[in-house]
Amino acid sequence: MTATLTRTRVLAALVAVSMLALLFVAASGAVPLLPPGDSADRPDDPSTEDTVGYVEGYWYDDELAVDDRDDATIEDEDELEAVVYRSMARVEQIRGLTFEDDVPVDVVSRGEFQEDDDELFVELSEDDQLKQNVTYEALFMVDSETDAEAELEVMYGDSVGGYYDPATNEIVLVSDSPESPEVDEVILGHELVHALQDQHFDLTSYDRETIDQDNAKNGLVEGDAVTVETEYDRNCGTEWDCLPDTDAQPTTPDDMNWGIYTMLIHPYDEGPEYVDFLLEADEGWSAVNAAYDDPPQHSAAVIHPDEGRESADVSVEDESDDSWEPFEVEGEVATETVGEAGMVAMFGGDPLDPSQPSVIENDEFLTPDFRIDYDQPYTDGWAGDELVTYVDSDAAANGTPGAEETGFVWRTEWTSSEDAEQFADGYRELLEINDAEAVDDRDGLYEIDDAYPGAYAVRTEGETVTIVRAPSVDELDGIAAGVTADSEASTETNETDGTEETDATESEGSDGAADDDSIPGFAAPGAAIAIAVALLAARRRN
Repeated sequence: MTATLTRTRVLAALVAVSMLALLFVAASGAVPLLPPGDSADRPDDPSTEDTVGYVEGYWYDDELAVDDRDDATIEDEDELEAVVYRSMARVEQIRGLTFEDDVPVDVVSRGEFQEDDDELFVELSEDDQLKQNVTYEALFMVDSETDAEAELEVMYGDSVGGYYDPATNEIVLVSDSPESPEVDEVILGHELVHALQDQHFDLTSYDRETIDQDNAKNGLVEGDAVTVETEYDRNCGTEWDCLPDTDAQPTTPDDMNWGIYTMLIHPYDEGPEYVDFLLEADEGWSAVNAAYDDPPQHSAAVIHPDEGRESADVSVEDESDDSWEPFEVEGEVATETVGEAGMVAMFGGDPLDPSQPSVIENDEFLTPDFRIDYDQPYTDGWAGDELVTYVDSDAAANGTPGAEETGFVWRTEWTSSEDAEQFADGYRELLEINDAEAVDDRDGLYEIDDAYPGAYAVRTEGETVTIVRAPSVDELDGIAAGVTADSEASTETNETDGTEETDATESEGSDGAADDDSIPGFAAPGAAIAIAVALLAARRRN
């Protein structure tokens, strides 16, 4: 993975809170860890460097003149400075750490941000774009005619209210009236948590070479920040005087890509529960601080924090012939690890389109309190995965291949053969949802003509599921030798009762999913998430 893509992901994670966390602010179960103390207990000579809850002359529970206004408008730089320092003190009071350095806060107009936002999303090379496009096609999130990077960027668009940039150590607030901006104090607090994390734990030091690594690290980083944000919000209006709520409404992109959204929101949704697990185990922030030295390595560790699950070392052995070759980016084979959270996003589908069924049923996808449930039977046995992009050798020799000259091999490992079969069933259902047709009754082979064109082979062997895609059935073996062999539908005699059962799609491990629509994955979802977003946004404002 190139540094460019890694840089893009780091910034995307720290921008996303301004929009995404407004939609899904997870309700942390943590109690105030440093409850407001008696002013009599305060040191006579506090210092910014050594006193928790005190920054540059401001205590966390100080009152400011701006608290009594009808809106959250800040009239000049002196008022902004006071709000920032008090917010820093409040973050310290909750988090139990002091800021080591000042945090610059800049306010820019939305027009200025839109002109310069390319700096947040460093332009990818054609090779990086190709690899990314193939990955998101494999997940059925971005079709062959759409650029994945554009879909990722549109998630932020007009909705960004601010971000923390680890490269410059500054917070940028985006306002429609930068001369007298309205400041959302709780969101400012969230971004200040990122600055505090960066000063103590160096957010740029973590490996973020895959989708799954990114979700794992952000599960800690955003789980920490959302936990503090939630506590900050609880204290406003009860223990503390705060700026009035802003009138800003969370904006949903016109053409929301809910697969990408579900993937991006994972750290905000599951991260607070992961942090709560650490807090409860250690009765304080020391376990969270220690986690930065040994952060979660995969999203499954965030989803199942009590299991201590180790991931398998999964690699795809190149079995292509001379007509195909693994794609390389800057001299390295283009690989990706999707992880459990990414697979849940894949199976969640598009819940806003009532005509489009999803693998995971809507009532299984959302919890009663309108959060996404990432612990799903189709994916909860994840042990590891690797997706390798392949390209037509002749096309590669002549430059960057087009979408029609690409394929992939996606090997996944599971904790049991039953888990492997469950995932394979889910992917076969996903193929059918996207109008795949079986190839001449050959088991495990499918073809799609429309948005995700090509031939697909799904193979299960013990705890391993391998998925191969090529432009045509004839080219599948060129990418993975022998993948179409023994693909005729077969039967075997059940040794216990003499009955016959078919392989793969009708195996016992599938729980009869092909015929039983009570199994998650067959009911067309309604607009429950749209309702959830509206409810959560309203709850956040109240």
